[in-house]
Amino acid sequence: MACLPSHSLTSPHPFYWSSLTAASGPLWQLNDQQLDCALDLMRRLPPQQIEKNLSDLIDLVPSLCEDLLSSVDQPLKIARDKVVGKDYLLCDYNRDGDSYRSPWSNKYEPPIDDGAMPSARLRKLEVEANNAFDQYRDLYFEGGVSSVYLWDLDHGFAGVILIKKAGDGSKKIKGCWDSIHVVEVQEKSSGRTAHYKLTSTMEKDETVGESSPHIANIGRLVEDMENKIRSTLNEIYFGKTKDIVNGLRSVQTLADKSKQEALKNDLMWALKRKQQS
Repeated sequence: MACLPSHSLTSPHPFYWSSLTAASGPLWQLNDQQLDCALDLMRRLPPQQIEKNLSDLIDLVPSLCEDLLSSVDQPLKIARDKVVGKDYLLCDYNRDGDSYRSPWSNKYEPPIDDGAMPSARLRKLEVEANNAFDQYRDLYFEGGVSSVYLWDLDHGFAGVILIKKAGDGSKKIKGCWDSIHVVEVQEKSSGRTAHYKLTSTMEKDETVGESSPHIANIGRLVEDMENKIRSTLNEIYFGKTKDIVNGLRSVQTLADKSKQEALKNDLMWALKRKQQS
């Protein structure tokens, strides 16, 4: 399965290359037009080459560097926690400067003294979430790497759930699945309910019990969304591709196909006569 950019699954209209550098108007409007064109182009380029294409676009229009880096999700990278010997995923949410924090040992690599850390209460929840999504990943993906990172907010907390599964190269199939889910949890003052927001996807209120309910509530949101994504991919990419391939060549001879059509017409006529009688 190919890595997909998060912006879109379809391309409704042709891309005009000249519009990327030939836009005109006020400076702020020019930047907006160029950014729209750049993102439009990224939707049409091969998702396996996101990093190269993004670098080329930044070289072409350096003023869009910050906007492009914040708008285009790049393939997740894997690192190894030397303390516990487990893999974890790298992203902006566990980065501090040039160092990345492992969700397993809670240590930065390369080590730094004042890296951002979750509170003690949130760290305990982070450990439980990583164990829960590690099992989820194993059941759904039969391999791969997952990581969960949480950080404190004024009235609750936020987090990101990352899952990466690369193809094993069997049957000459190459590809990977990258999932990035950002969730925000606002705990109500009563302590009995919480508001969950899965970024750009859905919002939902859930009842909160006493035994670490957040992991179960967030897990259901992520599971439902990934099932919808798989269904969309299956219908748009694999379903349409299968229909096109089947229409290109038929294994039946023309004579056999004619006999099949004649038999179908005879059956329809017989059923119609039976209903009228």
